[in-house]
Amino acid sequence: MNCLQNLPRSSALPLQSLKSQSGKLPCAVTLLGMVKGNDLPQTRIVVAKAVPGSAPSTENETSKAEEKSETYSQDMTVAMGAVLTYRHELGMNYNFILPDLIVGSCLQTPADVDKLRDIGVKTIFCLQQDSDLEYFGVDIAAIRQYANSSGDIQHLRAEIRDFDAFDLRMRLPAVVSKLYKAINRNGGVTYIHCTAGLGRAPATALAYMFWVQGYKLSEAHKLLMSKRSCFPKLDAIKSATADILTGLKKKPVTFKWRGVDCSTVEISGLDVGWGQRIPLSYDKDQGFWFLHRELPEGQYEYKYIVDGKWVCNEYELITGPNKDGHVNNYVKVIDDDPSSISAAIWTRLIGDDPDLSTNERLIITQFLEACPDED
Repeated sequence: MNCLQNLPRSSALPLQSLKSQSGKLPCAVTLLGMVKGNDLPQTRIVVAKAVPGSAPSTENETSKAEEKSETYSQDMTVAMGAVLTYRHELGMNYNFILPDLIVGSCLQTPADVDKLRDIGVKTIFCLQQDSDLEYFGVDIAAIRQYANSSGDIQHLRAEIRDFDAFDLRMRLPAVVSKLYKAINRNGGVTYIHCTAGLGRAPATALAYMFWVQGYKLSEAHKLLMSKRSCFPKLDAIKSATADILTGLKKKPVTFKWRGVDCSTVEISGLDVGWGQRIPLSYDKDQGFWFLHRELPEGQYEYKYIVDGKWVCNEYELITGPNKDGHVNNYVKVIDDDPSSISAAIWTRLIGDDPDLSTNERLIITQFLEACPDED
């Protein structure tokens, strides 16, 4: 059984671009854009509360950490579509989601390993990339060496790009496979963390609860939110689930924008997130801007950026407005045959309250066990 994680891992800094993967595809979807509106991605508010932990020791260090936290929180808010706040200078913070499963923020010093050991943690599961660690000056090598040298706690890494729902979707099968094997091997309490513990870590915990522990996704999400205020991307989990059950299928999509009176046209959203922009090319003969892109099956939100102005096309599919009235365009990339088993699985899993059958959970468990181990 092939694993779906065979995409290159990147050490890109927050808000840097994600390259798409190519392949031979059978059909195309064409979208025609027209200027209308001026909206930004939808937002909601989430704030992380900290428990006592490792914090900067001098006033100057505290000031620098506060500045970095402010910048990080602003970037996170823009990229995630929610008003999110993380205060690195207050130290590690976490919540028990289940008696043996914790979701939290990053370890900052080797001393944090002892704090986790004291509450029964046997596996520390880090989702950060090197760029995340470097940004806040975390010495991951010292933390890992201290943890793994003790013999009673294991530190593992399984990288997911920060602020990137598409990379989360692509990486979840391999990441949860590694988590599943570690939990079976080590027992005890597992500590899953990213940088702030608000996006990647809770999403990974939800996927594990959904795929392995028998929860409906809505039940797992309700339990998680009752324990920790966070913002996991549910659509990424739904899509990753469908990817495992149907195979990772891609289809070509063509975006078009008619406008001879503009000098630049870009698209944001899609598979690169709201922090990135993809330029469209101009066809002088036809008089329109275009972008050819291959996307895995699923639903993607996006907006055009015309001469620097964010615009939403009222003639294309549009999301429902949030409380501020903001909307986005979206495209559905689906199987050509709506009556196929694959299409039926996708339709069910991307719905409001997806669940898995006993046989589907067995297929997913077999997939996780067969997925090759990462370094």
